[in-house]
Amino acid sequence: MPFTPHGKHLIAGDWVASDRSFSSEPAHGPAHDFSVGTVDLVNAACEAAEEAFWTYAYTSREERAAFLDAIADEIEARAEAITEIGSQETGLPEARLQGERGRTTGQLRLFADHIRKGDYLDRRHDAALPDRQPLPRPDLRMIQRPIGPVAVFGASNFPLAFSTAGGDTAAALAAGCPVVVKGHSAHPGTGEIVAEAIKAAVEKTGMPKGVFSLIQGGRRDVGTALVQHPLIKAVGFTGSLGGGRALFDLCAARPEPIPFFGELGSVNPMFVLPEAAKARGEEIGKGWAGSLTMGAGQFCTNPGIAVVATGPAGDAFVAAAKAGLEAVGPQVMLTDGIAKAYRDGQDRFETRNSVTPLLSTESAGREANPNLYETDAASYLQDHALGEEVFGPLGLVIRVSGTDEMEMLAKGFEGQLTATIHMDAGDATEARKLLPILERKAGRVLANGFPTGVEVADTMVHGGPYPASTNFGATSVGTLSIRRFLRPVCFQNIPEGVLPDDLQ
Repeated sequence: MPFTPHGKHLIAGDWVASDRSFSSEPAHGPAHDFSVGTVDLVNAACEAAEEAFWTYAYTSREERAAFLDAIADEIEARAEAITEIGSQETGLPEARLQGERGRTTGQLRLFADHIRKGDYLDRRHDAALPDRQPLPRPDLRMIQRPIGPVAVFGASNFPLAFSTAGGDTAAALAAGCPVVVKGHSAHPGTGEIVAEAIKAAVEKTGMPKGVFSLIQGGRRDVGTALVQHPLIKAVGFTGSLGGGRALFDLCAARPEPIPFFGELGSVNPMFVLPEAAKARGEEIGKGWAGSLTMGAGQFCTNPGIAVVATGPAGDAFVAAAKAGLEAVGPQVMLTDGIAKAYRDGQDRFETRNSVTPLLSTESAGREANPNLYETDAASYLQDHALGEEVFGPLGLVIRVSGTDEMEMLAKGFEGQLTATIHMDAGDATEARKLLPILERKAGRVLANGFPTGVEVADTMVHGGPYPASTNFGATSVGTLSIRRFLRPVCFQNIPEGVLPDDLQ
């Protein structure tokens, strides 16, 4: 049967309505009404999360792992209904949503396996030295402990993998922290059905009801109340630079400042080195066009900038990229607001004399057509706006005079989620010069590929220097992301039977 949302908030195991409602704006299919979030609901959810913390934070690793596995099972049990409403709300194709659902459940199960092993606890022990001179040493044991309730903001572009039960939620729950999710209004029905799956897992595994809550909709006051609530101890966010920076500032301005783990987007530059351009410039250009338009360009790792030298090899790269983009028709974007922001971003390029349009199209309504522009290194470095992310299928080629100018340009980039080097064997010397620059600029550096598609694995880093993210030492993907919601605690001379179970 098709899933019909009831439009309520999930607060500590109960579905709760509020006085006002908003309607979803699906790309196709029926619209549904949803209750609007309120400050009172935020307070109720946070208080329930704090109460749940005293039980949930002290569950065993096996109990939490079983809970994460149960969430994955319950999501898979609703697979067809999730795909249907997710596609209606976002306009994403069914195959994309099926893949994203698999990524989401795979991530939950990966985290479950990871915490079962216990390595993430970073347990250390310095045994007592009572006879040490001139002073004895006490018995010292250190372990990572959960920090408290965590607020998570759902992302617009990933209704599953970065939203209700996405990476931030999974990492916080794995760490032992209850979660309050502020659902994204772009896909409230998808958020609701995933919340139903989490609720079922809570009941199935006997977890405290306040371990998870979902608040839908609401104006800015709801988000503000959530990040400033005194019981919230950290915030996970994936979204725009402007919105993320505003929340970051609110977290820092609290009487008790808390960490804000914001992933704020990136232009993800690619550097096409000379020998690679000569040998396979057309192939790389065609591949870039495919990556640039994947999912209508609505990926935080979308490679929006390509750096290539002037000359015939660079020309062949650009021609192939343009031809690849011309073959792509209009694509439905996630929301009307995102589509408008894409058109505004295109206007920013169209009005600059230093930028040459290579493919200039018109987009209307909720659809986006690809666009391609070109500039030189000097113009790019003088105009900060050219380095601002355009969320959608828009690419900028920066032509350089040679590898020296390429290195200079690399040093001028802001923080990025990713940076890519396209190279052949003859480019190794230049790649060795470029790599130290790029590792300071990005959380992930890759060769001869495209950054769209973030592997969920122990080694993955999805983060980077500001403005790519607000905490350069963290990742929002992979098992290392769990560490964001833990803090080290040292126990001195605590008797064995009193210590946390994981230290005994």
